[in-house]
Amino acid sequence: MKIARIVAHRVELPLVEGAYKWSGGKSVSVFDSTIVGVETECGLVGYGEVCPLGPFYLPAYAEGVRAGIKELGPHLIGFDPRELAKLNCRMDAALKGHPYVKAGIDIACWDILGKATGLPVCLLMGGRFGESVRLYRAISQQPPDVMARNVAGYRAEGYTRFQLKVGGDPDQDIERIRQVRAILQPTDRLVADANTGWTQHEAMRVVRAVRDIDVYIEQPCLTYEECLAVRRHTDHPFVLDENVDSLDMLLRARSDLAMDVVNLKISKLGGLTRTKQVRDLCVSVGIAMTLEDSWGGDVTTAAIAHLAHSTPEELRFTSTDFNSYVTVSNAIGAPQRELGVMRASNAPGLGVEPRREVIGPRVVEVS
Repeated sequence: MKIARIVAHRVELPLVEGAYKWSGGKSVSVFDSTIVGVETECGLVGYGEVCPLGPFYLPAYAEGVRAGIKELGPHLIGFDPRELAKLNCRMDAALKGHPYVKAGIDIACWDILGKATGLPVCLLMGGRFGESVRLYRAISQQPPDVMARNVAGYRAEGYTRFQLKVGGDPDQDIERIRQVRAILQPTDRLVADANTGWTQHEAMRVVRAVRDIDVYIEQPCLTYEECLAVRRHTDHPFVLDENVDSLDMLLRARSDLAMDVVNLKISKLGGLTRTKQVRDLCVSVGIAMTLEDSWGGDVTTAAIAHLAHSTPEELRFTSTDFNSYVTVSNAIGAPQRELGVMRASNAPGLGVEPRREVIGPRVVEVS
């Protein structure tokens, strides 16, 4: 089996809530997503999706995905898409860095492997743990009372885990954490995610002010060193996200005891193959994980579901269903939220097929 063609489609994904806001005044209302198709000589086609959270979150941007595929694609024609380790070595040799460019191709090749073997991706990634995957809801940054009302609404829909977007004015953030925690049940989990938005002294103020609150602190500052300093001065459970962008950084953070939970984003690490490598190490050393991506629609949600469902439940801190955040469905067969949980498909591969009327014409074609 050989890769004959790699294509890309551009899809706009408007948000259900109108806008998504987080630290530093960052905001997005329509996400620019890329559906990647890898076509083989025998007729099998696999699909992936890459959707950066705007160009100001991680070193990634939507047009860069498509430009990168034009650059990288010719080096992969003729390769067997089922040989995932070999394919990733080839991608790394042909294009240094840019893991988000490689992610869609890698995900599509896992889809092909599943279709070729007749197995869902989660079984190929280690098995199906549990009956479902528990989800969190990200709460866009708003005034404290608005965020509390939003949390109450989503809790009524079945969510029990919430990621509160903070990282703004410390006094407001303290009030955001207090008001939201006050309406939750003791068994609900609350994460205050600053997305690198606080300076070190601001983060120290916040964690001291909410010392009596049951809350996880996620990625308070921009640099690893700043986050580690905050970690060493708080009793709160600690989550790292943006700083852990490679296996090397995970090993460093593990050695420093820098976190209790790590957020693994598929496109940040370069695809399912690289994320599985990091995931499996976390399982071996007992680090709990949030398993997700930067953003996306139905194809991304399917990939997240298979990664999460193949992770032991005791180390699966939470996951997310991005297709419920947007108004456009770009594929059929994707997992759908039911009372705060989702399930990976039992169909071969990712179990999804793009909606042709939605993804539109090819904007990139490499053969």
